[in-house]
Amino acid sequence: MSLFKSASTVSLFTLVSRITGLVRDFSMTYIFGVSAMTDAFWVAFRIPNMLRRMFGEGAFSQAFVPVLATSKEKDGVEATKLLIDKVATVLAWVLVLTSVLGVAAAPWFVYAMASGLQQNPRGFEAAVWMTRFMFPYIACMSLVVLSAGILNTWKKFVIPAATPVLLNVAMISAAWLGAPWFKAHGIEPIYAMALGVMLGGLLQVGIQIPALYKMGLLPRFSFRWAEVKAAWRDPATKNVINLMLPALLGVSVAQISLLINTQIASHLATGSVSWLNSASLLMEFPTAMLGVALGVVLMPQLAAARAVADHQKYSDMIDWGLRLVLMLALPSAVALLTFAKPLVASLYHYGAFKDTDVTQVALALMGYGAGLLGLVAIKVLASAYFARQDTKTPVKIALVVLVFTQLLNVLLVPYLQHAALALSIGLGALLNAGWLLAGLLKNKAYTPQPGWGRFALQTIAASALMAAFLIWASTAVDWVGLRSHVFQRAGFLILAIGVAAAIYFVALWVSGLKLRQLLRK
Repeated sequence: MSLFKSASTVSLFTLVSRITGLVRDFSMTYIFGVSAMTDAFWVAFRIPNMLRRMFGEGAFSQAFVPVLATSKEKDGVEATKLLIDKVATVLAWVLVLTSVLGVAAAPWFVYAMASGLQQNPRGFEAAVWMTRFMFPYIACMSLVVLSAGILNTWKKFVIPAATPVLLNVAMISAAWLGAPWFKAHGIEPIYAMALGVMLGGLLQVGIQIPALYKMGLLPRFSFRWAEVKAAWRDPATKNVINLMLPALLGVSVAQISLLINTQIASHLATGSVSWLNSASLLMEFPTAMLGVALGVVLMPQLAAARAVADHQKYSDMIDWGLRLVLMLALPSAVALLTFAKPLVASLYHYGAFKDTDVTQVALALMGYGAGLLGLVAIKVLASAYFARQDTKTPVKIALVVLVFTQLLNVLLVPYLQHAALALSIGLGALLNAGWLLAGLLKNKAYTPQPGWGRFALQTIAASALMAAFLIWASTAVDWVGLRSHVFQRAGFLILAIGVAAAIYFVALWVSGLKLRQLLRK
């Protein structure tokens, strides 16, 4: 399967995941609105999610996948199976210990994440309870990441890409079925969402098992202490751990930035945490469909190229990925900046979601849009470092970006409130991506192919034409006023997005860009 087909497969299932994610978020806003209790849920959900991104999708994935791909390329399948068993054994023990400690320390986690919730004692108490109930979710998701690393290395992208849909389906079911049942029985309805999260985690683990079993790669977890010690001392396992430590620091920096932003948001107007969360879910549409998809597909292939010292192939894959990032992320960023309010109104403005909520979420979405190109490019550029088993350089860059982001918060939050928190993340991502790119160029790990200047001008010009249309479309329709005309507003949205996409790609074609040739590369 070609890189483009692989990335398209991941993007397709990611699209399904994001659509169900929007349905999930719509269900949340429609049924619960924006309140102290929804802030409590999103804080509670963010705690295991943050740790999942740090230990699972972040540090573990960045360390495990390159080692796994190199072992498969150099040592063969049988040796790689033994590596999987040893890493899985160590991971299982770490997850059990982490889950127990997390449940016990839930009040401290909530206070560290959002001490402002204490302004509403009921909300703080709800956040603690839901954190305790959902904390084992990190164990489920870390096992999913282990499975995804194995499947992606064997170029089996469908199951890992489709897995997140199960969480969304479980949470949608919890909102529409669980919340009314809880309410009827005198239980706080928001607690149904915590139950949905745990059910989704178990479903995501369960779907991995048949695929791994069929391939003969189902990890064997050992609970005998002698085998655990042997697995811990194994050189390959130690290599994964050694790579994880700087990677963990790097991912932790990003999560610390998120924690600080959530802490700040909890002290702003009630609903600020929820406004940022709703905006981030929309922002994650392009970042996941483009950045995550490319990162997932490229990392094992880049690691394999490095393992056999094929430097030209390594550089060419980076070049291809960055061209796709510019061609697809730039117009997405323009859309978020010029068409934020229509998007938010059409997707969220129902039920308990108020007119003022539309404006506040749109402002945050525009902040993310300012740095979308960087947020997507990081996924490709960081994968290039991790494939080389260099986890230290991205950490050093991330530390500087953390300081930069928080300085922006100090300057901007008094004026822009919650929107400043999104803007600081976006601008920090641009700095991060630029620095990562400069490092690859300086070390000659990446040599850009000819034609970048013309390609950049083509995408910028096409994006400008699209922006002009979207600015007109955002004012030509009363998007907020059409609240009671659901299908009419949805029709206008689909039409506007369709025309904008047509303008962009036709402009690229007229300018002479050979799209099919680029994708075939």
